[in-house]
Amino acid sequence: MLEKIFGTGGAWGPFILRLVLGAFSVIHGAQKLFGAFDGAGLDNFIKLVDGMGLKPPTAWAIVFAIIQFLGGIFLIFGILTRASALLIGIVTAVMLLGGLLMQIEYPVLLLAVSLSLLLTGGGRAALKD
Repeated sequence: MLEKIFGTGGAWGPFILRLVLGAFSVIHGAQKLFGAFDGAGLDNFIKLVDGMGLKPPTAWAIVFAIIQFLGGIFLIFGILTRASALLIGIVTAVMLLGGLLMQIEYPVLLLAVSLSLLLTGGGRAALKD
C-alpha cells in the first residue's frame, strides 16, 4: 500500500505542485481582477503594468490577471496542466523582469514549480492533462 502512495510511479508530486501553484495563482489573479484578498484591484494593477512599459497596459494587465486566475483553476483540477503552467511561468517571468516582484525567492520558486509541471504533467487526479 505504501508503494502505491509513495512509489515513483504514483505521480503524487505533480498533484501537490499543481494544487499549490494553482491556489497561489487563483489568489493572485483574484487580487488583480477583483481586489479580493486585500488585493489592489484591476485599476491599480493596470498602473503597475503601465510602469513596466507594456503597451497597451490595460490589455496586458487583463491578460496577466486572467492567466493567473483561470490558469490556477485549471491547475487545481488538472486541466491543460502543461499549458497553464507554461503561461503562469511566463507571466511570473515578465513580472519579475519588469520589476513588479521585488523579492526573487518567491518568483523563482513559482518558475521552478511551473517548469516542473510543464515537464511532468499533472500527475494523479488530473482531469485532462
